[in-house]
Amino acid sequence: MILVVSSVLLLLIAILLFVYVFFINRQLREISEELLLTRDESYNRQLTVSLMNRNLTRLAVEINRNLDYQKQLKLKSEQAELELKQSVSDIAHDLRTPLTVIKGNLQMLNQSGFVSESGRKYLKICREKTDVLRIMVDDFFELSVLESDHTVAQKKAVNMTSVLTRFIVDQEAVIREHGLTPDIIMPERDVIVSADEEMLNRMLGNLLNNVIKYAKDSFRLSMEVQEIGTQAVCRIIFANEVDSDCSIDVGHLFDRTYRGNQARQGSGAGLGLYIVKLLAKKQGAEVLAVKEGDELQLLMCFPMEQQQTIA
Repeated sequence: MILVVSSVLLLLIAILLFVYVFFINRQLREISEELLLTRDESYNRQLTVSLMNRNLTRLAVEINRNLDYQKQLKLKSEQAELELKQSVSDIAHDLRTPLTVIKGNLQMLNQSGFVSESGRKYLKICREKTDVLRIMVDDFFELSVLESDHTVAQKKAVNMTSVLTRFIVDQEAVIREHGLTPDIIMPERDVIVSADEEMLNRMLGNLLNNVIKYAKDSFRLSMEVQEIGTQAVCRIIFANEVDSDCSIDVGHLFDRTYRGNQARQGSGAGLGLYIVKLLAKKQGAEVLAVKEGDELQLLMCFPMEQQQTIA
């Protein structure tokens, strides 16, 4: 009789332990799910679970305290980042005026009759360096604006064929001045994309500047339409020859201030291609770099407007 009672008690205890462990596991699973939700909402919530175990309750309380601490750190980090971007923007803005004055005075001094021939050579160097510095300041100013997310793309149906043709015509003098021979390849029909035309022209300008800096004597500018599944994509390609022994990390070419190889050792802060990347992202477009043999290709990919054409 005693053996039977003992067996029944042991069975009840085993069942109670099993139920207890089951509920503990379920509550641990609920805590894990709550943590996932909290992570997805950037720590903007706390654990909201009903716990039957005192130790689990203490654990949830400590987790919530930790989440509060992480939230405060995140807010401080975001505030510091905003203040840094604003400082960069303010500094860049403040530098524009004195740079303009310096450049103007250098031009006036160059045009005066008080400078010798050797002096003019030094003046030319100073003017060139002033232009480089002005470009860097403009890039930093534009970067701070773009990264603040205040700039919204005004997207509309844009005739990419017309935009690219007009861009080539406008930049012809600059291209010839740098001794480059362009190979232009355009489709016969009009290609319509969804884009912000002002941002698009800025992207084209930065890509051309990159070509001007690093191309040897010629470059290729082409536009093509590619079918990717059910979506038609317009691809703009800037391609130029680079040294065969040049090691370019194409996966990081559009990163901020990437200067990891001799192809990017020119003047400037290395922000031009990064700005292109930011502008593309704001328009829902993509940019990438490809190296085939001795040719470096920089591509912009824009989704087409329902494969529309303009007569």
